[in-house]
Order: sequence, then structure tokens, then C-alpha cells
Amino acid sequence: MEASLKNEEDRAIAIPSNRNQNRGFRAPVKKEFEHRINRRITAPVVRVVGDNVEPAIMHLKEALKIAEEKGLDLVEISPTANPPVCKVIDYQKFLYEQKRKQKEIKAKSAKIVVKEIRLGPQTDDHDFNFKLNHAKRFLSEGSKVKVDVFFRGRTIVYKEQGEAMLLKFAEALLEFGKPESMPKLEGKRMMMMIQPVKTLAKKPAPKQGEASANSKPAESKSGADASEQEKID
Repeated sequence: MEASLKNEEDRAIAIPSNRNQNRGFRAPVKKEFEHRINRRITAPVVRVVGDNVEPAIMHLKEALKIAEEKGLDLVEISPTANPPVCKVIDYQKFLYEQKRKQKEIKAKSAKIVVKEIRLGPQTDDHDFNFKLNHAKRFLSEGSKVKVDVFFRGRTIVYKEQGEAMLLKFAEALLEFGKPESMPKLEGKRMMMMIQPVKTLAKKPAPKQGEASANSKPAESKSGADASEQEKID
């Protein structure tokens, strides 16, 4: 009995176990095509399109023959159509065009950030200018600004003042953004959306002798502020 147990132990040591060898091993994943091409197309009849190819409905064998004669691929671009639509094109070129279109769509549908600023129908000048500076920064960063005036309680009687406040706010931002529409009253809130505009090209510095005789060197900074105020107004 002891001899037989010893022989079984020796056999277990002699025969290596595949359990540890297979641990962590993964079979290579076979890459699948994004589209059915050439002989992978299963529909017996297809609609063929492509450059220098007259659109027509034909048997799959005929479509494959056309692609083969042109040295191109037959790519199934609309499998759910009846019959499926296949394009005669180089498959790698087709994939490149698809990726390029996706990038263009992604760029056009970039996320638009909307910043909100709230005013009152009787907002004082200090608060007005404080929020105006925030709006300038938001528009300079490319964000839209949604500015509204909220009427609390009986302040709804000041609708005209609220509209004037929004128009004044938009006028002060003309250098940075322009309103998408006139102020609109919705319930107790009057709002207006301002979209950013492209930065205006900087004017060239004036040549010597062209400066106004009234402009003194020590007052050049205040003069610049005055010209900026004229643009905003």
C-alpha cells in the first residue's frame, strides 16, 4: 500500500500541471472588420454606388466583378437598406474618410459653455460694473452669457426698468459679445442671451506726430481708457 502511494506521488511530480502554465494566457483576439467587404457581404442582391460607377441594383457577383476590375473593394455602407447599399472604393480610404468626418462632426458639436448672470431692476452701478467685468471675462473665454433680471414680488411693475437694464448691459458688452435676441419676459424673469464675438484686430500704433496735440505723455493711460469707453458705448 505504501509503495503504491509513493508511486502515485512520484507520478504527480513527474507530470507537470498545465494549470499554472495556462494561467494568464489569452488567445489572440481576431480583429473584425467594421464593415462587410467583398466576400463577407451576404446579401444576394445589392445597390452599387461609387466614383465613376453608375448606380444600379445588381447581383452580388456582378458587383464584386466591377470592384475587382477597378482594383478596389466592395464595402457595404448601408446594410439595413433594401437592397443593401455597397460602395466601390478602397477600404482603407473609406475608413480614413469616415474618421475625418467624425472629427469634423465632433469639432462642430463642441460643448458650448453658458454662464449665467443675474441682475435686478434697480441694480446699483457698483454691482452692475462688477457683474459686467465677469461677463467680459466669460465672453473672452468663448462662453455664452445668459443675463436675466428677476422680479421679486411687486417689482414686476418695473418691467421697463428691467428691460432697460438688460439693454444697457448688452450695449456695454458690444466689444465682447452681441445679443442673440431682444430681452424676453418669461414669468417673473426677463432674460437675454449674449454670444461671444471674435476679438477685434488691434489698431496699429500711431506714428510720431500723429497724436493729438491735447494728448500729453503723462495722460496716455487715461486717454486709452477713454477710447475703450467709446468703443463699449
